[in-house]
Amino acid sequence: MRKPRREPGSRAPRPTEGATCAGPGESWSPTPNSMLRVLLSAQASAARLSGLLLLPPVQPCCLGPGKWGDWPPGGGLHAGPVQGLQRLLEQARSPGELLRWLGQNPTKVRAHHYPVALRRLGQLLGSQPRPPPVEQATLQDLSQLIIRNCPSFDIHTIHVCLHLAVLLGFPSDGPLMCALEQERRFRLPPKPPPSLQPVLRGGQRLEAALSCPRFLRHPRQHLIRSLAEARPEELTPHVMVLLAQHLARHRLREPQLLEAIAHFLVVQEMQLSSKVVQKLVLPFGRLNYLPLEQQFMPCLERILAREAGVAPLATVNILMSLCQLRCLPFRALHFVFSPGFINHISGTPHALIVRRYLSLLDAAVELELPGYRGPRLPRRQQVPIFPQPLITDRARCKYSHKDIVAEGLRQLLGEEKYRQDLTVPPGYCTDFLLCVSSSGAVLPVRTQDPFLPYPPRSCPQGQAASQPTTHDPAQRVVLMLRERWHFCRDGRVLLGSRALRERHLGLMGYQLLPLPFEELESQRGLPQLKSYLRQKLQALGLRWGPEGGFG
Repeated sequence: MRKPRREPGSRAPRPTEGATCAGPGESWSPTPNSMLRVLLSAQASAARLSGLLLLPPVQPCCLGPGKWGDWPPGGGLHAGPVQGLQRLLEQARSPGELLRWLGQNPTKVRAHHYPVALRRLGQLLGSQPRPPPVEQATLQDLSQLIIRNCPSFDIHTIHVCLHLAVLLGFPSDGPLMCALEQERRFRLPPKPPPSLQPVLRGGQRLEAALSCPRFLRHPRQHLIRSLAEARPEELTPHVMVLLAQHLARHRLREPQLLEAIAHFLVVQEMQLSSKVVQKLVLPFGRLNYLPLEQQFMPCLERILAREAGVAPLATVNILMSLCQLRCLPFRALHFVFSPGFINHISGTPHALIVRRYLSLLDAAVELELPGYRGPRLPRRQQVPIFPQPLITDRARCKYSHKDIVAEGLRQLLGEEKYRQDLTVPPGYCTDFLLCVSSSGAVLPVRTQDPFLPYPPRSCPQGQAASQPTTHDPAQRVVLMLRERWHFCRDGRVLLGSRALRERHLGLMGYQLLPLPFEELESQRGLPQLKSYLRQKLQALGLRWGPEGGFG
């Protein structure tokens, strides 16, 4: 009998949630379900059942040219009768026939035949709109065969049988699941004896939680609980630095935890060096979170005044975090822009990175602090802030929408009417830049200067610095991709570096057109994306001729 062929373009349904198979070293805790009753009552639709039975392999090494791949010794495929039995099982037309082939051929049955039988059972039940009821005795006999022979199974066969049994709805406390789980446990490597250590409390418990690999499964609840159980005197700088680094690395914008770090910084101000403070302040800038702690900024200003000359790089790192929060203290700016500080860092190993950060601080002063009257970074010391796309964008380029958006713009406008990944002064990389005339026509980029002047031309007396003026009739429109990783984990707040870039580009006179990841992910294919881009551009009043693609 030939297997039914899947229609071209159709997708394989996904397994149901909760029916996952534990890997080596993990505890097996299947969620009880009533799938067995659903199968026996034959009330489930074929589509629903088939979704339960298209099963991913448990281990990649099980994959191979055969149905179940090349199995290791003890469960491997053999030539002749063994393969013939597998074909008979795969072509069985009823559950009773499956059981007959297994029971009548004891000398030919190998370990890998049992998962083949379980899988075929599921396919039989899912291949008809109203599958016939299955006798309990048939299922019990099949269970007994597996229980009797599972001591000879290798670990991969046990995992597959567990997975299939869960999806078929065998109860988690039934004899089949218990026997398979017991065999799985026997094959786990022995655990080392527990070390005789004192019970961890407070800060030690939090430090252990942050160092635990399983912590990523439920990071917020675990952190909050450990922090709540710790006494203030047990929260050491090392523990709080671990917490701050974890929040920043995983983009966890947890107000309760961030406020705890801010309070710790204020309480321990005199005991903290600027090298520790830079790590504690990092998540506030990265996560774009200004704490409610009223003494947070005064405390940082005192630390900067005390430590600025001791650790130049740490000082600039603290100011970078405050720049993202739009809370730059004038006194600290006076110090880092002073000739003495600039000369001091010139001969150090981290001179380039400090000059890059100072260039960004100088841009923030130019664009956001019209009342600042202190020294500035000399023009000869300035370097491009971000001369290339950020590390996170380069690392996740294969998940980005940039390529498909570029193709949509090429077909919609023509490739001569936009620039991709163009770095504009003072060093911000733009995703896509368009030049637009005063009437809204998209102009060929080669005929225009794509850069707006920087610094922006001086504003008339009394005009806010946030309203730059330009005498250039052509506008510059920047399409900004807002990918999922550009946001904090909650998906609603832009990371500090992204918000800073958009803020500064807007202050320099660029018109921003954000493209949120939720909208991009909802576009199915290039035609839908082109329609989406057309609507976005037309909403800004832009127009383009037929020579650039679609008008």
